[in-house]
Amino acid sequence: MSEKSSDLLKGLFIGGFIGVVLGILFAPKSGKDTREDIIRKTDEFLEQAKEGYENAVEKGKAIGETTVQHLKDLEISAKEKMEEVKGRINEFAQQGSEVVEDNKTRLRKAVDAGLEAYKEESIKKTN
Repeated sequence: MSEKSSDLLKGLFIGGFIGVVLGILFAPKSGKDTREDIIRKTDEFLEQAKEGYENAVEKGKAIGETTVQHLKDLEISAKEKMEEVKGRINEFAQQGSEVVEDNKTRLRKAVDAGLEAYKEESIKKTN
């Protein structure tokens, strides 16, 4: 429950309580009747406040449980995305490795061909 909602509930309860007490105090009744009314109305007010508090606690629990479940779902989703990205990185690494190996093979062939050409030219010059 937000702080504003909590402050609003407190204000409503306090205002309601003050209104009830003032209404009883200014009612044309005897002192004993007035005290009994104050006690009865206070008990009623406290019961309503207790019910309101219990409702707020239940709503808070429900929101908390929903939030926890949502966070768990997000965690699972994040783990799945991480695994997906990890798989793609491994795939790209494998492809990169294959490209490097292919280029090494080509370079080796080019060097071998260059050496062979050099040897042939050397033999031609010496003959």
